Amino acid sequence: MNSMVALGKKFTRNIQDNKRRLLSAKYELRRKLYKAFVQDPQLPPEMREAHQYKLAKLPRNSSFTRIRNRCIFTGRPRAVYEKFRMSRIVFRGLAARGALQGVKKASW
Repeated sequence: MNSMVALGKKFTRNIQDNKRRLLSAKYELRRKLYKAFVQDPQLPPEMREAHQYKLAKLPRNSSFTRIRNRCIFTGRPRAVYEKFRMSRIVFRGLAARGALQGVKKASW
């Protein structure tokens, strides 16, 4: 039972990050549109303020800046190779065992 709890805690961050990715994809167009209106100096200030308010009312997690690349095996947020979606530690272990096709240790 304890291992299941630990496993759940381990991947909760990955699940949260996945939800953020879905939410940001859902609101992407609206967010960009509101930002364009807010940053347009030719629009009247009242209209810009109205769109600023709408932008502020969007869910906080719908912003792309809240997305964090994480390792799919460990959930580690730092030193993640984007191409493989795994941390340097997991990558090194799998590469050393030969589990990653086309990856070998450099030598010259």
